[in-house]
Amino acid sequence: MPTSDKPSYSAFGDETMAANVTVQSRKLRYGSVCSGIEAATAAWHPLGWRPSFFSEIDKFPRAVLSHHYPKVPLHGDFTSIRAGEYDPIDLLVGGTPCQSFSVAGLRGGLGDARGNLALEYLKLAQRLGPKWLVWENVPGVLSSGGGRDFGSLLGGLVELG
Repeated sequence: MPTSDKPSYSAFGDETMAANVTVQSRKLRYGSVCSGIEAATAAWHPLGWRPSFFSEIDKFPRAVLSHHYPKVPLHGDFTSIRAGEYDPIDLLVGGTPCQSFSVAGLRGGLGDARGNLALEYLKLAQRLGPKWLVWENVPGVLSSGGGRDFGSLLGGLVELG
């Protein structure tokens, strides 16, 4: 059993890299969109990562976020977040709505307003300039629109650099 509270990074296989990740992780700041009840913060808090803001539109998750994280700014619609509105971030995390990509749905893809929020996520990344992005969605995003929707997202990532 480990005697340290520090996370183990042995999977890297490089102690220098592991040390750098540990140092950086204490200072990492992130913004979260489509935050839900904020699973990312539950996972990242033990690493010392800190949120600059959350963004959620649904009433119940907003109430949960306000209760558990009263000092973290809580934005509504993430498409209206402006550059400089919150503390700078190193990472932007979000899981935009999946209904338009899911094989269980109508597969509206990026043509659906909910699916188009994936492109809005990229626009937000362009405005805020984080070093890293974490975007999650359902496996159906890979085949939505015959693969063109995911290709558009990848193309947007390339344009961001």
